Amino acid sequence: MKVVKNILLSLLMGATVATVLLTVLVAYSDRVDPATHPLLACAGMTFPFFLVACLVLLVVWLVVSWRRSWVVLLGLLLTYPATRIYIPLHLSTAPPDGCIKLLSYNVAGFSMTHKLDHLQDSVMAYLRLQDADIVCLQENFNTKPDTESALKAMYPYNDTVHINSPSALIINSLSIHSRFPIVRKERIEYDSKSNGSVAFFLQVGEDTVVVVNNHLESTHLSSDDRLRYQEMIGGGYDREQTRKETRILLTKLCNAMAQRGPQTQAVHDFVSRHRQYPVIVCGDFNDTPLSFTRRTIAEGLTDCFVESGCGLGISFNQEGFYFRIDHILCSSHFRPYGCCVDSRMDASDHYPIFCWLQRLKDN
Repeated sequence: MKVVKNILLSLLMGATVATVLLTVLVAYSDRVDPATHPLLACAGMTFPFFLVACLVLLVVWLVVSWRRSWVVLLGLLLTYPATRIYIPLHLSTAPPDGCIKLLSYNVAGFSMTHKLDHLQDSVMAYLRLQDADIVCLQENFNTKPDTESALKAMYPYNDTVHINSPSALIINSLSIHSRFPIVRKERIEYDSKSNGSVAFFLQVGEDTVVVVNNHLESTHLSSDDRLRYQEMIGGGYDREQTRKETRILLTKLCNAMAQRGPQTQAVHDFVSRHRQYPVIVCGDFNDTPLSFTRRTIAEGLTDCFVESGCGLGISFNQEGFYFRIDHILCSSHFRPYGCCVDSRMDASDHYPIFCWLQRLKDN
């Protein structure tokens, strides 16, 4: 019996070591350039599953042989930076007076008609209720004639930039709606048919604040792709079908991530060239918290959700795909407060994200 017990403990320890090593590998996958190793760069999407596995193993070892739980504890310690990025835990703190409130929202062209009746009216009512100082919208197609007039009634300064190329089948636009004057704007150049990044220079008091609104390369998963994925994870396919669908899904995810690599670098380089300004970077990155995309753009910036948010902050809400892919980042000129992904506003395949930013006078 003792021999059997030792064999089982050895097998459990082997599985534990393997799980911990994989968790550490996944936790630092955001350092991998997707152009070089796209599959490994995608591994960050699996981090929550490995984290849960480690926590389960920790409980098991605490019950079976607590002295051996150090293996899992070491793994959790090594992956703490990634855990903090993926699932920050902050108590809600009221923003001080004088903060700028910024809201970023991918409105999906106001086309998610199965979500809400009178969709655009609902979004406009939500924006009025939020009363943000700056609103950045992605996929704002202005498909309803009075949408633009409704936004102009709320904000004195408005600008919309169409970012799709003439050959693109999909129309895409980035817009900003602000209480502060728009001094000028600049398109950040990179290769994409229907995605883009635009920097808007705003006059905020004595400051020129640069707000970079982004819609980076989509994963290009069709509704049929998503449906097949849901059927697959629901156990609706046999082994061969599952292998085939997994290969198709990973190919599309890897290709999109590789395309985002140069786009990411272009945004990072633009921000680096404008360090003299207070900078806010926001929008739909189409990538998770543990990704080369978020990490590269966030270099030298503060991730507002990581510093002041709480929980997973899932912003993409299609069934089977639950990730935080919408982000707000700021330069050291600001201190973020109460960054939140608002799941109450269910009018798009994204939830809006907002944050209060306090201007620090010593920067």
